[in-house]
Amino acid sequence: MSELNHVELWNRCLDIIRDNVSEQAYKTWFLPIVPLEFTDKTLLVRVPTQFFYEFLEDKYIDLLRKALYKVFGEGTQLMYDVVVNKSSRPEQTVQMESSKRSILPIKQVETAKISVAPLPDLDPHLNPNYNFDTFIEGVSNKLSRSVAEAVAQNPAKTIFNPLFLYGASGVGKTHLANAIGTRIKELYPEKRVLYVSAHLFQVQYTDSVRNNTTNDFINFYQHIDVLIIDDIQEFAGLTKTQNTFFHIFNQLHQNGKQLILTSDRAPVLLQGMEERLITRFKWGMVAELEKPTIELRRNILMNKIHRDGLVIPMEVVDFIAENVNESVRDLEGIVVSLLAHANVYNRDIDLDLAKRIISKVVHCENKPVSIDEIIAVICNHFGVSTQDLYSKTRKSEVVQARQVAMYLAKQMTELSAAKIGTLIGNKDHATVLHACKTVKAQLEVNKAFQQEMREIRQEFKRQA
Repeated sequence: MSELNHVELWNRCLDIIRDNVSEQAYKTWFLPIVPLEFTDKTLLVRVPTQFFYEFLEDKYIDLLRKALYKVFGEGTQLMYDVVVNKSSRPEQTVQMESSKRSILPIKQVETAKISVAPLPDLDPHLNPNYNFDTFIEGVSNKLSRSVAEAVAQNPAKTIFNPLFLYGASGVGKTHLANAIGTRIKELYPEKRVLYVSAHLFQVQYTDSVRNNTTNDFINFYQHIDVLIIDDIQEFAGLTKTQNTFFHIFNQLHQNGKQLILTSDRAPVLLQGMEERLITRFKWGMVAELEKPTIELRRNILMNKIHRDGLVIPMEVVDFIAENVNESVRDLEGIVVSLLAHANVYNRDIDLDLAKRIISKVVHCENKPVSIDEIIAVICNHFGVSTQDLYSKTRKSEVVQARQVAMYLAKQMTELSAAKIGTLIGNKDHATVLHACKTVKAQLEVNKAFQQEMREIRQEFKRQA
């Protein structure tokens, strides 16, 4: 071994590693490692980021130990020199023994000074209309708003980190999350704030894997001061995305950065999510935005009417507030529809017009829809039998009917994905989540399918 230098020996380790991992993993996680020196049975290597180090420790520590012991000899220790910026925590030193690994105190390593280029300006992708001034407070959201304002005043300096906001669709989670980001940018313009949907994060991650730019993707997110992820429940079932976000979360949290997450359900109800992520979601503050009370709905309507300079009779306002009780977005959408109909048909906004509009746009105090009713409507629409729906057949028309039934059950009932799967053909919760994602993807791009889904929903209205 004395005839070979540490670089040549490390290359032998790479040959062993390459035989035990995929080519993509080899290029992403091992080629960037730079061997610096080997002294006193300790190999010092440089890795590009703290996340990189954590990922190797989490996923590949046993493989690294095996390769090092075979090439360098039993008892070889591995020490990482992590390239970090001034705001990051110090380098970590890791010792590997035959049966365990442990983190040791830092050992200073003399390295050449690296000039760090200033970070480019970042578009926070915030909606300026979603701010605290336009967020109407009520009993159902008072706690969440108070916590949100505390976070906005002192990001990462309160015990509310992460801040996990949850509630049904349309109750104001996205509005409140944007309001936090907008206020932070007003108070701390130098902070790098980013709002991103979980779906977009997933798309970016997938692209980075495809283009072999995962390190750039990770590095970008590690330089965010305030990260806002909307609809985090969409990570369900996406193991690789969850794993990447887990390490980004750790890096940001440990470096004193603020995380704000929104979801349509509480952390304990997030099926298909790794337990270690759920645990971290509960580290800070979990705050629920409940469905708006009738008083809050009335105040939201009056605020929009005043803001837009409209004239709508109070009896109409009261009727809308009493009957549109699911979503703030529905409330505002009704007002827009009323105004459009009044202008197009040159008529006053009155109670009759409001009743007609509401009956077409939202379900007003309809009885809950059952799984049996959903299955009956779907089977009738697609021309398949209940037995077909429950069977294991992969015929395209049956598969689509089954997926639509699962999607509507998730949308129209309070049942969990696991329960829906059990009731529709005894499938598991992963099948239901996949069905929901498939239908949602079709709805985004297929106009014919959008129309078909509208027709199916109309069938439920006719039966109500």
